[in-house]
Amino acid sequence: MSTPPSVRLKSALERTDPAVLYISVTLSALFVVWGVFFTDNLASTADAVLARIIDNFGWLFVLTSAGFVLLTAVLAFSRYGNIRLGKDSDRPEFSTASWIAMMFSAGMGIGLMFYGASEPIMHMSSPPPGTAKAGTEDAARVALEYSYFHWAIHPWAMYAVAGLALAYFGFRKGGNGLISSAFRPLLGDRVDGPAGKAIDILAIFATLFGSAVSLGLGALQINRGLDEVWGIGSSTELAVTLIAVLTVLFVISAVSGVHRGIQWLSNTNMVLATLLALFVFVVGPTVFILKSQTEALGGYLASLPEMSFKTGAFGDSEWLSGWTIFYWAWWISWTPFVGTFIARISRGRTIRQFVVGVLLAPSVVSVVWFAVLGGTALNQELGGAKLSEAVAEGEEAGLFATLENLPWFTVTAVLVIVLVGLFFVSGADAASVVLGMLSSRGSMDPSRPVVVMWGALTGLVAAVLLLAGGLEAVKQVAIIAAFPFMLVMIGLCASLLKALRAEPVVQDTAVAVAGDGGGDADGTVTPEPADTPEIEVAPAGPGAGS
Repeated sequence: MSTPPSVRLKSALERTDPAVLYISVTLSALFVVWGVFFTDNLASTADAVLARIIDNFGWLFVLTSAGFVLLTAVLAFSRYGNIRLGKDSDRPEFSTASWIAMMFSAGMGIGLMFYGASEPIMHMSSPPPGTAKAGTEDAARVALEYSYFHWAIHPWAMYAVAGLALAYFGFRKGGNGLISSAFRPLLGDRVDGPAGKAIDILAIFATLFGSAVSLGLGALQINRGLDEVWGIGSSTELAVTLIAVLTVLFVISAVSGVHRGIQWLSNTNMVLATLLALFVFVVGPTVFILKSQTEALGGYLASLPEMSFKTGAFGDSEWLSGWTIFYWAWWISWTPFVGTFIARISRGRTIRQFVVGVLLAPSVVSVVWFAVLGGTALNQELGGAKLSEAVAEGEEAGLFATLENLPWFTVTAVLVIVLVGLFFVSGADAASVVLGMLSSRGSMDPSRPVVVMWGALTGLVAAVLLLAGGLEAVKQVAIIAAFPFMLVMIGLCASLLKALRAEPVVQDTAVAVAGDGGGDADGTVTPEPADTPEIEVAPAGPGAGS
């Protein structure tokens, strides 16, 4: 006999944190109402708020992002690098190869599909001030360097900080998986009161609007692809319709309980994206891709310190706010989501293993992706293909314009549409589960009604942003939503460092362990101190897409 719906709903609500859920849902719903009935007012308010944030705190986004990179390096190569994310006797649940493979799913997503070809073309057409003359080979090189800058080490340092804090406090200190639980060293028992709930609400807003950005980008790109293949036209209204359809598909999947199928589709997406990149690499300008990647990678690494600290104080603030600060804000808004995913698959690793793996593996994926798609697009532009004109009409056109100059355009264009659609649905699934966790006291199994509600709200927010101003509105709200959570991230760093300083010195002494199938990459372990407390932790959570 099935459980009555009223009973299921009561059980679902009992698992939630009423204060966090009701406040965050109410404010999110009010935002949707504001956008639907007062669209122009929302757009003008976002413009004004964004201008104040960029003018007064743009430097803080830049400094904080560089600080995350420096912090992860210090943690990896100091004595803290030997500390386990778990008990000292714990070993990784997944082999290094499997762990890296799962991080690929967090590193790939709608954003890479949207910007993989268009961003390098836009940088070539309008390079950062003082770097190169627009439209030249130097501008093409700089374009790849800045694409690497925006998608490689810096974003993954942000994710590493969030994931490291969640894994450390969850697995080693017995926390509940909430962002607020990582603030116990700073706030003490106040994390169980209003202060902790405020932190979790900010994490929800950051995740909600960060996810909405991805969904908005995905809808625009699917709309463009349908127009390129079948000529159905391209408009904001059609993009909103696509969001509605895909959101309904997600809700149906959630209600029918086919989450495992969605996760399987997400993994399939990674395979399809790899096949797309391999196809472009083989039929495209292979030698140019290899040469340009090598040169641009060297330039990126050599210029990294200078690029990391540019604040636009001497005349390039408009370019910086439209690109670098937008990206740093977008990545910050994704830290609760991606950080949770990375933390859940990293139990038993040392801080050094965690940081090196999280920084390097996904960064390599991003570099290769932009080298292949971006390198191909730049080669075509240098050869007179005029991709910049297509991208000027809409950034979502960049990838299709590039593929149009290669064989089998219809096949590859349909593949892109399918890829972005699957990223949309599976991403909404995973993001909604994380939102459910954040509003359900960190439960690894949030109730289905709560997950569905967050999925629907995410779709509504994405639609409202497109109606309020298209891509520009999406970017604006990403920065605005990320600003308060950036302050949370700064506090998270301080709390993590305070807790680590209280750790006893962990010697990097290796002893052999027989039969440890999930141990370190080098097959060694750190001796376990006496009386290590038992810590209960939940299993690894859902995958993520950026």
